[in-house]
Amino acid sequence: MKILVIGAGGQLGKDVVKIFGEEEIIPLDLPEIDISKFDSVKRVIIAYKPNLVINTAAYTNVPGCEENPKKAFEVNSIGVRNLALLSLEHSIPLLHISTDYVFDGVKGEPYIETDTSNPLNTYGISKLAGEYYITSITSKYYIVRTSGLYGVHKSITKGTNFVETMLKLLREGDEIRVITDEVLTPTYTLDLARQIKLLIEKERYGLYHITNNGECSWYQFAREIFSYLGMDVIINETTQKEFPSKVRRPLYSVLKNRMLKKQGIDIMPDWRESLHSYLDVRMFRNKV
Repeated sequence: MKILVIGAGGQLGKDVVKIFGEEEIIPLDLPEIDISKFDSVKRVIIAYKPNLVINTAAYTNVPGCEENPKKAFEVNSIGVRNLALLSLEHSIPLLHISTDYVFDGVKGEPYIETDTSNPLNTYGISKLAGEYYITSITSKYYIVRTSGLYGVHKSITKGTNFVETMLKLLREGDEIRVITDEVLTPTYTLDLARQIKLLIEKERYGLYHITNNGECSWYQFAREIFSYLGMDVIINETTQKEFPSKVRRPLYSVLKNRMLKKQGIDIMPDWRESLHSYLDVRMFRNKV
């Protein structure tokens, strides 16, 4: 199978390319393809004639989306519309990555795929608009909502991830303060890529929540990082209110892999197990 991976240079994209290594992969990113430009996408689709398109490209800088909503919608909404239109025209299945930020966080228990969306910020709104474009244009789609991604590769728009930020603060001797009132499920990109591969192999189209299992606050996640590394680190608890921001974020955005479980194909580990796996891998690459 010939698979076009868009955003192949990013944190998730690189792991997707790795996991699908036995297939014929077309790994593209800017400037080879700009999904916000219809002609750019059309040129690539015609040139490579893929059997499947996996879109991991997005503008994920949440504060940046508030400052530049035009860019957010060009990439996260219009770009996805372009992919959906050309996927329909050429009868190509499309797998697209979305986010837990399509929810407002007031439910207080894990969100399932059929729950009503109500994004609080420009990033979430632009991603939800992208979902709507897909579902209204084509039927051969996989929409994958995920949460709190981290992996061994750098995020193109963020440059780092939460784990690396915590370790950087420790090295620099800065005070470590982490919020306790924002609860989610951090998700290891390598696990997500493996689950995506299985989903595609089963060829079951639709909307899926895919995160590691379980839930934690960012504070609990930070504690687990240092605990597994055997580091006695003082972490001060804080809340969203102590980090003034123009961006409203959901306080509880845990996703439940309901559709995966229903079909008996949920292979996502618990978040602690995945964090430990990630830390083991990075220890071979870097010094803490």
